[in-house]
Amino acid sequence: MQIYNTLTRQKEVFAPIDAGNVRMYVCGMTVYDYCHLGHARMLVAFDVITRWLRASGYGLTYVRNITDVDDKILVRARDNNEPINALTERMIDAMHEDERRLGVLPPDQEPRATAHIDDITAMIETLIERGYAYQADNGDVFYRVRRFERYGALNNRNPDDMRSGARVDIDQAKEDPLDFVLWKSATPGEASWPSPWGEGRPGWHIECSAMSTCCLGNTFDIHGGGPDLAFPHHENEIAQSEAATGQKYVNTWMHAGALRVDNEKMSKSLGNFFTVRDVLKEHDPEVVRYLLVASHYRSAINYAPDTLKDARRSLERFYNALDGVEAIQGNVDDDYATRFTRAMDDDFNTPEALAVMFELVREINRHRDDAVQAGALAHELIRLGNLLGLLERSPGDFLQGASSGLDDEEIARQIEARNAARRNRDFAEADRIRDALAEQGIILKDSREGTTWVSESR
Repeated sequence: MQIYNTLTRQKEVFAPIDAGNVRMYVCGMTVYDYCHLGHARMLVAFDVITRWLRASGYGLTYVRNITDVDDKILVRARDNNEPINALTERMIDAMHEDERRLGVLPPDQEPRATAHIDDITAMIETLIERGYAYQADNGDVFYRVRRFERYGALNNRNPDDMRSGARVDIDQAKEDPLDFVLWKSATPGEASWPSPWGEGRPGWHIECSAMSTCCLGNTFDIHGGGPDLAFPHHENEIAQSEAATGQKYVNTWMHAGALRVDNEKMSKSLGNFFTVRDVLKEHDPEVVRYLLVASHYRSAINYAPDTLKDARRSLERFYNALDGVEAIQGNVDDDYATRFTRAMDDDFNTPEALAVMFELVREINRHRDDAVQAGALAHELIRLGNLLGLLERSPGDFLQGASSGLDDEEIARQIEARNAARRNRDFAEADRIRDALAEQGIILKDSREGTTWVSESR
């Protein structure tokens, strides 16, 4: 297996520290609002990675944190006039619901920042003792960026270049504009915890350093996150962690690609900001998941009406091939599994893996008259799809998942009205009903057993 390492900017043969067992940490949500599509992109990407590592025989400890104290959380709780723990618990429940609907498996551990305050303060104390941190006149504790010689390596940035472009407030308490906060002194009325430097709360970056090393050890195999976290968040994590422990922090760094909406950055100011739950009100969760899986995890994804239509059509090809075929385990050419595995072992290349699955679709359709062969091919298609978190439903359930706005009862009434028209030999009315349903994405299928329907992408 080869994985692209952001730190070295190349694919590397993956070799866990503890052979056969993988330790992976992924930066999770800051829970002040509902998850948006960018979060879904990251969650699904690392869900696929998790599934494949386990399918490949690795024991995996997957840790994904929750940031439950942060400036944004404090502001939102104040604006809502609610305690921060009430806000964060509500958003965590909503996050878990969104994950389940997208087929994202839960992590093995989900540490929260507020449960690791002692670990955070202990790490900050070590950094101060070693000369990597200092308390400023305003009570905040900062990290000395220039003290860490390898700062900027993850993002190939030179600290001198960063310093020349930095903007510094006149009253700023930092020794250097590049220094970042580890501990924020308390502001009256805000949530705070006791520390050797007075009441306060942790900075964002130090939270992940403390939680990851507490859960996985000073050095672990994989650290991942969204595309916007490589700098400064992950750069700062490396500096903090390695300065505190004296050991290499992470062997392989992985970052999911960005998500754009109609080829623009998602932004509330542009009016193209979508939460996961808003999207799932209008679109089948598996269609959204397929869109996120169909691109390589490091590639940018464009979310737009046409891309969703394409995703639904692709899933319809799979489910239409499976419809009417009884999946049974049997003899199938090993080449399908071999090429699927080769693709996934090449830095989790889902587009190539899906191409193998489409070949299986063609073979199922070619062998539909052979129940045994078609059934064995269908079984293999479902097995491979499940490895990506796809094809976990019955064909009928997906194909009748109407996006038309009509409920099942109304569609059944329309079908009965059409059947009555046909019995009365009023074929013009029967055709009118059929065409009206087709306009709304409902395609009727007549057979000797009766009339069934599927929902077609529009």
